[in-house]
Amino acid sequence: MTERLSARGTIALVTDDFTELELEAPTPTKEYAPDGPLSWQGYDASRARAAERTGEEESVVCGRATIGPTAAVLIAFEFGFLGGSLGERTGDRLESAYAYAREHRLPVVSLIATGGSRMQEGMRALTQLQRVARQSALTREAGLPQLAVLRDPTTGGGWATLGAGADVILALPAAQVGFAGSRVRPPDADPAAYTAESQVATGAADAVVHPEDLRPTLTLWLELLTNPATEPAPPPPALSASPTLPATGREAVERARAPRRPRADAYLDAYFTRRTTISGDRVGGGTDPGMLCGFGEHDGRTIAYAAQLGTPTRPAGYRTATRLIHLADRLNIPVLTLIDTPGAANDAEAERQGAGTAIAALFTAVATARTPVTTLLIGEGGSGGALALAAPDNTWATPDSYFSVIAPELAAAILKRPEEQIQATADELRLRPQDLVELRVVRGISGPLGGA
Repeated sequence: MTERLSARGTIALVTDDFTELELEAPTPTKEYAPDGPLSWQGYDASRARAAERTGEEESVVCGRATIGPTAAVLIAFEFGFLGGSLGERTGDRLESAYAYAREHRLPVVSLIATGGSRMQEGMRALTQLQRVARQSALTREAGLPQLAVLRDPTTGGGWATLGAGADVILALPAAQVGFAGSRVRPPDADPAAYTAESQVATGAADAVVHPEDLRPTLTLWLELLTNPATEPAPPPPALSASPTLPATGREAVERARAPRRPRADAYLDAYFTRRTTISGDRVGGGTDPGMLCGFGEHDGRTIAYAAQLGTPTRPAGYRTATRLIHLADRLNIPVLTLIDTPGAANDAEAERQGAGTAIAALFTAVATARTPVTTLLIGEGGSGGALALAAPDNTWATPDSYFSVIAPELAAAILKRPEEQIQATADELRLRPQDLVELRVVRGISGPLGGA
């Protein structure tokens, strides 16, 4: 289990420039009742002991900080203060911090360590989650990014609002993360399911970050997510080694399937000076290693990317790409998509995971995005599983690519043609890059051949 740092100890990990917000005292109409709203005997004494032990007045510390070059509102939980629990005063502080972030147009970074809602305040404590959820929603609508760092432990409503509701979710190694705390789980529950690593594996969090890497990681994320732009992303130049376009449909397919043909990671490395990734579909479907999504810097501006890696795309991959496009759209960041898949995964497990609904959601996200989307077809473009990632009217192709309503082999099988007619079928499908230009499926061919 990772070392349990105090709120201010965690703040010191990420910034040397922190100024605590001056929060207004309760108005006369909102004086806190002795021993809380339930008149819980000894509650005020417990709070006093917690304050003396931690040096804090409440379970959260809120302030303005500079992380790298970016100013942000920082919210840090003090687990030593009644288990970092949320009460009415906690809600007051969180609401004030979010309001300050919106007023000053600042991103919000939450360093979470909490056991959940405060029992001594009963339902009044639990309803603070509604306040937090509303403040998070208002901040989202204002186009401001929210990042969360999950410390040990992050459980209950703190995980279900500030944590899981953030745009980017990072976690410290071996931190306990889950809605159910350790004392309320079934006795036979697998403890490994309630860890930061498990949450990343199931797609509920983006990455595990070691404490020494937390500052540079947050610095990069904040720089990338606070750099909006209105111009579309330029398509990357083709990395093709082929000086000519394919002469036949069969040649186009063979070149797109060639093992040594440049893949998405090579394009991303050449295109971005630095980049980072998001991971996971946020609905328990896990991750898809065949889909890379994230944000990077190209010519001094931020561009979001969703890139297929040449494998059949799984529902988690489509949902992660959808999540990326929604986030980029909200933050006014242009999107680049790279298409390279033989098609959507069509095994039974993919169907059980909702392949159709996942693809439909991505089609909708691309079609309705207000931020510009640019697409480059870099390899195989297999049917709707590839088209879902394509920008209407702003898709380009490389010389080593093809796009087809169906793979030639499958088309021949459906038409009950013999194997020797697959080549002729590929030609009839008109799937070569130059065919796609003529059919107005793509705008042009990227690279020296097309001059995109």
